[in-house]
Amino acid sequence: MHSHFSIVATVGGIAIIWVVLLDAFETVVLPRRILRNFRLTAYVYRRTWIPWRRVAGWIKKPSRQQNFLGYFGPLSLILLLGVWAVSLIIGFALIQYGIGAHEQLGNEPITFGRLLYQSGETFFTLGYGDIVPTSATARALSVFQAGMGFAFLGVVIGYIPIVYSSFSRREIQISMLDARAGSPPTALELLVRLAGRSENPGVDQSVLDDVLRDWERWSAELLESQISYPVLAFFRSQHSNQSWLAALTTMLDVTSLILTGIEGVNPGQAKLTFAMARHAAVDLAQVVNARYRPDIQDRLPEAELDGLRQALEAAGLHLKKDEAAREKLSRLRSMYEPYVYWTARLLMMRLPPWRNLEKSRDDWQAGPWDRLIQARSLEKVGGVRPIEDHF
Repeated sequence: MHSHFSIVATVGGIAIIWVVLLDAFETVVLPRRILRNFRLTAYVYRRTWIPWRRVAGWIKKPSRQQNFLGYFGPLSLILLLGVWAVSLIIGFALIQYGIGAHEQLGNEPITFGRLLYQSGETFFTLGYGDIVPTSATARALSVFQAGMGFAFLGVVIGYIPIVYSSFSRREIQISMLDARAGSPPTALELLVRLAGRSENPGVDQSVLDDVLRDWERWSAELLESQISYPVLAFFRSQHSNQSWLAALTTMLDVTSLILTGIEGVNPGQAKLTFAMARHAAVDLAQVVNARYRPDIQDRLPEAELDGLRQALEAAGLHLKKDEAAREKLSRLRSMYEPYVYWTARLLMMRLPPWRNLEKSRDDWQAGPWDRLIQARSLEKVGGVRPIEDHF
């Protein structure tokens, strides 16, 4: 009976170590999409996110809720590293228990609990020496485990900076969108502000193409980084009215309007940006395991579309209004809105509107001292222009 249990323990330990090492290799060393049905990394993120978002749902104040949700990304990354370490320690302890041949100082009996302790101290290279392997196999296994402990430390040192470097690159472009498209960003605001920079009516084509080209590259980098490091999908932006999903959706909205047809605007670069952004939206919805359901909320009902068209015309941008244009816009929206909608629902992120109905300050305009500074200026000189009027 003991011999049978030893075989089971050894095989179980080898299986655990194999699963963890394969998962760590695919997560850290092989940064590409893995299509297996089960991955330990994805399982840890998804299973811990479910109770986390449930608790977040009890928080009524939006700012506090977003702050709470913002802790999940970094904590889940630390948890994943902990799961890897604990699993490896358990796996090696099972193998050591299965092969036997250990001796403890003081002639105390060797139990699985004591072998688990010995596995932990070997993995973290403490080496107290109170439990000693006596066979060649057990000694070789201890040396191998100690080497793996050093390798694990290298993974921790190398993996976390890579994740945060990818996060930083993602957020730089999102922060730049604040002054271009407002807070939260909207398709209308981006096009209107670009039109306002042009000396002639409409949008400067070269400036528009440069902006869209930058966002095409950003969408490609977003797709690559968050497929390679899925935890980045849970990392939230510094401001609660910004997110990678809102920025991606805004670009899809903008390019959809251009592809529908805006007088005097060449849609060439918009086609490329839409294709890349749509690719990112579809694949990243699968990365976070978003599930499609048909009950999607309409982001652009007929009345809102009319208001959007009028606002564009006020800025000198004439969106086509015939039936063919309406059908084309509807078709373009159907290509990405279900994906971003259910990704937003799963991650508890807000999708941006097509236009902000109420005038609000951009994040760069909303400093904590602004009201006090403006009040002091009113006292001294009898008036001061709002920050947004200085440009």
